[in-house]
Amino acid sequence: MGKRQQQRRLVRLAVAAAVVVAAALILTASAKKSGDVTELQIGVKYKPESCTLQAHKGDKIKVHYRGSLTDGSVFDSSYDRGDPFEFTLGNGQVIKGWDQGLLGMCVGEKRKLKIPAKMGYGERGSPPKIPGGATLIFDTELIAVNGKTTGGASNSEL
Repeated sequence: MGKRQQQRRLVRLAVAAAVVVAAALILTASAKKSGDVTELQIGVKYKPESCTLQAHKGDKIKVHYRGSLTDGSVFDSSYDRGDPFEFTLGNGQVIKGWDQGLLGMCVGEKRKLKIPAKMGYGERGSPPKIPGGATLIFDTELIAVNGKTTGGASNSEL
């Protein structure tokens, strides 16, 4: 290969590398703008003065929630159905962000969870409402632990 060909090849490689770097910077900037997170974020919005019932691994819990994307679009809401979601905490029945983000929560407490894709639905998403790689935002409220509410009532009395 001649000297001129080598120079052209090097220029093409340099241009390609610059394009890749520019694209990565644009993607990083847009991810930050859209509110995406890389680690689980837990925000306590309300905590009762008294915490007599707390959620631990293996507890059957009942949670009201509203799930949205970073653009604010709601993809699911137990509030809209009027029916809290019940599952066993820490058994992998829900996404990892919930199994970790609801631990230690008091009955009556409200939390906002910002869940990175790796702890949500990953790169595949959950079509049609949740795109791949999506950060999920959940407004949650713990209603009951093992059938009991703060007042000692069982779920059947709710």
